[in-house]
Amino acid sequence: MMHADDLIARAREGDTVAQGKLMQAWYKRIYNFGYKFFFDHDLAMEVAQKTFIAMHRNISQLQQDSSFRPWLYTIAVNCCREELRRRKNSRAVSLHDLRPVDEEQSQVWEIAVNREDNPERKLRQSELADLLHNCLLQLSEEQREVVVMKEYEGLKFREIADALSISENTVKSRMYYGLEAMKRMLERRKITIETIGYEG
Repeated sequence: MMHADDLIARAREGDTVAQGKLMQAWYKRIYNFGYKFFFDHDLAMEVAQKTFIAMHRNISQLQQDSSFRPWLYTIAVNCCREELRRRKNSRAVSLHDLRPVDEEQSQVWEIAVNREDNPERKLRQSELADLLHNCLLQLSEEQREVVVMKEYEGLKFREIADALSISENTVKSRMYYGLEAMKRMLERRKITIETIGYEG
């Protein structure tokens, strides 16, 4: 496979094969971002599809190859916001039967994995995962964007700032208040950050 920078450069020049390879390389990450934002498979698919259609149409306008990642997340965030606006009056996303679509876990609230098949422990972990999902959905749109991008997608503060067109200090502030809000929600349910393996 071509080196990532070369792939981006070719895609910017209109190479559709390179654009297709970029989509293959990034599809799972963008789908996961949409899923963590909405906790809804169909909405995540919609966000991913719209993101890569926009990438295809606009990648020639990308100024630097190195800014591809925050640029792509900018598109994904805008797609999520558009879906939120469209569905403001529709029913809330159901949390029943939700399970993570991959094995990636939050770097801040990482649930300890028991390698032995313990049904009781698995049920408890599943309930905690659903609870974290519920807490995320209760955050403001601005806080949720930052928490998902930092904790689930692993973007740097600078990249998040670039993607959202805000300062790094604003990113850190939203991150702090978002995590504090989630902590309070968990504590109201008598679940402490230690219970789920907080790594500060």
